[in-house]
Amino acid sequence: MEFNEKLQELRKSRSLTQEELAEALFVSRTAISKWEQGRGYPSLDSLKEISRFFSVSIDDLICSEEIISAATDEKKECIDKYISLICNMLDIFFVLLLFLPVFGNGTDSPASVPLYAIMGVSAWIKIVFSALIGVAVLNGICGVVISHFDKTVWNRHRLVTGMVLSIACAAVFILTRQPYAGIICLAILVVKGLLIGPTFDGKSC
Repeated sequence: MEFNEKLQELRKSRSLTQEELAEALFVSRTAISKWEQGRGYPSLDSLKEISRFFSVSIDDLICSEEIISAATDEKKECIDKYISLICNMLDIFFVLLLFLPVFGNGTDSPASVPLYAIMGVSAWIKIVFSALIGVAVLNGICGVVISHFDKTVWNRHRLVTGMVLSIACAAVFILTRQPYAGIICLAILVVKGLLIGPTFDGKSC
């Protein structure tokens, strides 16, 4: 009998709903549902909690191959969380573009200035710059919030949105002849691409 079948059997033997079991194990109902559907394994800590709650040994719950798979899943999940955190921080890093002197101030003043101090470009361009940076930072903050929930799909969508925003920022800054800001955005884009690429190839977080 597979782990997911054993978990369902143990839960039903106590006449517990998925919600009640989730509360007893201090996990989400989504996690219980995922485990019972065979779409993953609990972390080693959760396995210990399940073993203690139902008064069965871990060996009775899960075979050695499944334990290896659970440990691998846990390691992968941990790596994905760190990657997501780094990407979130890179998005939030865009806020520095408001204060770093990386923008050209038009032909009248060759010196570079922070975004808030730009005087030699049209107002609508400055608004576009500010809007792009603001949305990128907001995306990063949302990513930090989402990371506290067991919502893998949400996180994947946010990572894609972050990549799109990085591309948009780099393109807009380069097209408007703001090379320093464009280079910073390209650097962020490259780092995120190197981090996210393997994650998406593996179909994980």
